[in-house]
Amino acid sequence: MRVALITCITGQDGYYLARLLLDKGYKVHGVRQALAHDDRAHIKPLLDDITLHYGDMTDQTSLNNVMQAVQPDEVYNLAAQSHVGVSFAVPEYTMNVNGHGVKRLLDAMRAYAPKAKFYQAGTSELFGNSPAPQNEETAFDPQSPYAEAKLYAHQTVVEYRQQYGLYAVNGILFNHESPKRGDDFVTQKIVKAACAILKGAQDILYLGNLDAVRDWGHAEDYVEGMWRMLQQDAPDDYVLATGTSCSVRDFVCEVFGALGHDIIWQGQGAEEVGMLLENNREVVRIAPEFYRPAEVHNLIGDSRKAQQNLDWSIRKTRYNLIQDMIDAELNKDARAGGHIQRARA
Repeated sequence: MRVALITCITGQDGYYLARLLLDKGYKVHGVRQALAHDDRAHIKPLLDDITLHYGDMTDQTSLNNVMQAVQPDEVYNLAAQSHVGVSFAVPEYTMNVNGHGVKRLLDAMRAYAPKAKFYQAGTSELFGNSPAPQNEETAFDPQSPYAEAKLYAHQTVVEYRQQYGLYAVNGILFNHESPKRGDDFVTQKIVKAACAILKGAQDILYLGNLDAVRDWGHAEDYVEGMWRMLQQDAPDDYVLATGTSCSVRDFVCEVFGALGHDIIWQGQGAEEVGMLLENNREVVRIAPEFYRPAEVHNLIGDSRKAQQNLDWSIRKTRYNLIQDMIDAELNKDARAGGHIQRARA
């Protein structure tokens, strides 16, 4: 039985990855932070089958202790201050966790599990405003403290692979979402707001840059890619992406459309509004405070290397993703006694 250690097992990717590895017969250990609140809600269905340890990416001793206790065959580092917008407010903390924390975890692995294989959760934000589509050969152009910290981590993984002979890889993953996505991420924010607006519990969805284009996929597909990266004979870095593009504006239309309502747009810039076609009711407005100090405009991934070398492919489309997120929100709403009337099938 292979042993896997997952940092930030309590998050979206941690849940899907742990579930995948359990299905493959792994013994799964996870790292959770020592918080004042219980952060295990996402992984509640898995709690009987996994072993949790307290640890923190800013605390070398805790990472050493976990690595020594678990003796993993595979290490998946998913831990991060993962919100790009927040990183502008807490840049030093973001670097400490997302950058220096990776070096701490690799040092712990070198000391206590040097034969383990290491996966680092990279990000498409590394590419910034480099021309799309982006692949493993595209120049990095970080536009946020989050991306800068992730670049430090990426280079550290390459360094430890080359200098110390560790099996360590970077997965440069484009945006991947699911019903487990946090409420402060734009996809979940849009889904929850659309459902709330259509049941009369919310008036307006406020967003920032509607023109930002992203490559959105489903987290279930992406954790499969993570695992496949660690099953190769030699370590290498890979981009995972759907290769399809969608602006924030279009994502809003697709979510409302999946709920049976069409959105029309009027105005430009900060004055642009989205309205329900059937009654011209304003439901989307721009809030300038949601603009980033430095915008990333167009992220579309080219994952041909992963498709060829890992035999990895996308199984869930963006339509499937949106349906999964809406279904989860409506099921939760139904349990609470709410109801949304879909305008069409």
